[in-house]
Amino acid sequence: MKAVLCSSFTGPADLRLSEIDEPRPAGDEILIDVHAASVSFMDQLMVSGLYQMRPPTPFVPGTEASGIVVAVGDKVTAFAPGDRVACSSWTGGYAERMTAKESKSVRLPDGVAFEAAATVLHNYGTAYYALVERARAQAGETVFITGAAGGVGLAAVDLGRHFGLRVVAGVGSDDKAALVRGYGASEIVNYRSEDLRDRIKSITSGQGIDVGFDNVGGAVFEQMARLMKWGGRLLPIGFASGEIPQVPMNLPLLKNYSIIGVFVGAWAERFSAEAAQMNDTLMQLLADGQIRPHIDCVLPLEEAGDGMRAVANRTVQGRIVLKIR
Repeated sequence: MKAVLCSSFTGPADLRLSEIDEPRPAGDEILIDVHAASVSFMDQLMVSGLYQMRPPTPFVPGTEASGIVVAVGDKVTAFAPGDRVACSSWTGGYAERMTAKESKSVRLPDGVAFEAAATVLHNYGTAYYALVERARAQAGETVFITGAAGGVGLAAVDLGRHFGLRVVAGVGSDDKAALVRGYGASEIVNYRSEDLRDRIKSITSGQGIDVGFDNVGGAVFEQMARLMKWGGRLLPIGFASGEIPQVPMNLPLLKNYSIIGVFVGAWAERFSAEAAQMNDTLMQLLADGQIRPHIDCVLPLEEAGDGMRAVANRTVQGRIVLKIR
C-alpha cells in the first residue's frame, strides 16, 4: 500500500511516498481504509524530532484520520467491517490503510463527511477536554484563546461560543481576524502588533480573564500569567512559538488562580471510556451542525510534506486535510 514514510527526524522535506506492507490489527484494534487524514502541528513536530515522544523510524506520520473499517481484532466489540469511523493514533494516518485502537475510534453519524470527521478528534477533543474537563468553564466567563485561527485554537473558539463563553481571540496577524470573528469571537487581539496587557485590561474592565487557553507559549504565556482574574484557570496547551515559558509562582499565589496542564492524549490513554464518550459527543455535535470544523485546503497524499510546511509557517487557518481515497 502507499504511505508517507518518515525515516529520520529531519522535518517535512525528507518525507517520502513509499510502498509498504499493510498493517495488521492487534486484538484491541481495527483496520481502516483511510479516506482522509488531517495535518496537525503535532505531526510536524513529530517528524522534526521536536515532540515529547519519538516513534521508532521509519514510521508513517498522521495522528488523525477517517475511513471505513475493513477488519477488526478478536477483542473488538464496538465496530465491524463496513462501519464509517474516525480515529486518533500517535502515528499511521498518512497511508491507504492504518490501525487504531478501538478505544480511540468513533463511529460517524450519517451525513458526516470523511474530510470534516478527520479534523475533529484532535482539534475539538483538545479544546473540549481543556474547557470542560480541566477548566470547568461556565457560561458567561471570559476565555482568551491564543493561536485562535489554528486547528486547536479555532476549535476552542467554536466550542467556547457553543458553551456560552465570552471568547477573546488572540491572533498573530490581522488577516486571521475575520475567520475567528465568524466562529464566535467577540473581541480580537493581535498580540504581535498590540499591547496584550493593555488590550486585555480594556476588554475585561481591569478584571482579567477567567480562562487562558494558550497554544503559543513563550512570552505570550508569560504575559497571560499577569492577566488572570481571581480564581482563574490558565491552560498551557502547546508551545507553537518553540519557547517553553517560565512563570513566577507568586502570580498564581496572589490571585488564587490555577495553572492546569492539558495533555488530552495522555488522558485518553488512562481514561479510555471517558475519552470515547467525549468523542461520541463531539461527533454528534458535528452531525447536528453545532460545531463547524474549518478546512483550509484539501491536498493529495503525496503533498503531505507541503501541508506540514504550511502548518509550521503558520499560514494555515483551521486544518489541512489529505484526501487519500
